[in-house]
Amino acid sequence: MTQILNVTRNDDGQFEITDQRGKVVEGPFATNAAAWKALDRLDNNDHAPARSRGNKKVLWGKPERTKSKKTRRKEKKLQEKQDHRMKVNAAKAPTWVRSVAAANFDPAGERAYRDRKLGTFGAASEVRRIDPAEYLAEKARRGEA
Repeated sequence: MTQILNVTRNDDGQFEITDQRGKVVEGPFATNAAAWKALDRLDNNDHAPARSRGNKKVLWGKPERTKSKKTRRKEKKLQEKQDHRMKVNAAKAPTWVRSVAAANFDPAGERAYRDRKLGTFGAASEVRRIDPAEYLAEKARRGEA
């Protein structure tokens, strides 16, 4: 004999699975959806399996759809192509353009260039390390005013 089951709401506002006579088969459940899910389990008529959710956090709006393997492969190939084109074009550039670009992309190299350029008058020069008392004593010994 086939048993007819239904989801009903009890006096407490919770949901229960009842048979034709009104006898509680399973429950109570907090939500209507949870009760229907349990009813589906009892019937062994599983509908479409629940979709797995992505592991991406949703800051606002809808979650970002995961990209297919084909799309990811295309994007990677395109990125590699663009990187190669940039390198080829950079090699064709005149020397002065390459030196400017190198300064933008290599701040450590720029610092080294700047330090060499300072020579004897920069912050790292020997002139900056002279003690004023020594300087005045040397000047007085030579007889300069």
